[in-house]
Amino acid sequence: MKAVVITENKTLQYTDVPAPVLADGQVLVKVHAAAVNRADLMQVDGCYPPPPGCPDWPGLEVAGTVEALSPAAEKSGKWHVGDEVCALLGGGGYAEYVAVEEGMIMPIPKGLSMVEAAALPEAFATAYLNLFIEGGAKPGYNFLMHAGASGLASVVIPMAKAFGLRVITTVLNEKAAESIRHLPADLVVDTSKEDIVDVLKREAEEGRPLNLAIDCLGSEKVGECFPYVGYMCKWIMIATLAGDLSTVNMRTMFMKNIRLIGSTLRSKTPAFKAELLEKLVKDIWPKVESGEVRPTIHAVLPITEANEAHALLREGRSAGKVVMTF
Repeated sequence: MKAVVITENKTLQYTDVPAPVLADGQVLVKVHAAAVNRADLMQVDGCYPPPPGCPDWPGLEVAGTVEALSPAAEKSGKWHVGDEVCALLGGGGYAEYVAVEEGMIMPIPKGLSMVEAAALPEAFATAYLNLFIEGGAKPGYNFLMHAGASGLASVVIPMAKAFGLRVITTVLNEKAAESIRHLPADLVVDTSKEDIVDVLKREAEEGRPLNLAIDCLGSEKVGECFPYVGYMCKWIMIATLAGDLSTVNMRTMFMKNIRLIGSTLRSKTPAFKAELLEKLVKDIWPKVESGEVRPTIHAVLPITEANEAHALLREGRSAGKVVMTF
């Protein structure tokens, strides 16, 4: 089969690879579309290897049709050949076929295309994990989502609003702010004009201290923000795109009972992820089908243009999800 592999000089190449062999409990999916995630870029750079047993090539989320079932998967009766599905992967999604544990597969919500469905599993699971499981989000929470023009933010922001949160998000410049006007954020902070630290200070002074943050940026701003967050605020780190290090006043942390949490989806156990996906289908799919929460698709490219797809994210030229098709 064909797949996009990582070359020695850290570029992507569309080439022939061995087709997957089904293990018991797995389902073979013919891939129609695969979405790009920041973790895929990190894997190309050599700093985010796939879990043991996963293919060496990138790809964490796909949509396609069920092509074959292992005996155990056939016996369970949950999936059938021809079913249209989307799947969460440990890796290997940039390929014509993927072998997936049946617990990592979800039905495509009614009304969505394959391209839209490919943008669901990783982003929506990450959003749900950090908003509700790690973050304990509740209606009325004042919530910060950094990097508002990212593919993840395009999911997190409407999901948070659908559950009654007040949403603050950050962007790097006016162009990025304009690109997310369609998202229902309550406050968009252009950090080229205003410091997020000053914004959180003002929020606290006006009686809206921060309850929850999902942070993919990191840097010294983390520690600088802490004096102005609310009591028992949860600050969830999912990446450090702006810097790995921050100076944090530990007294501020314990006096305010601040929870600083590190979170990754990829490292969670299969059982945890399967349970998470069940919650997604139950709690979020109805909101997707109603149009209340939908992925924002920035660009659709053929799989042969994987290098350009990655460049859109790497160079900050995307506002929403980038999806590749076969």
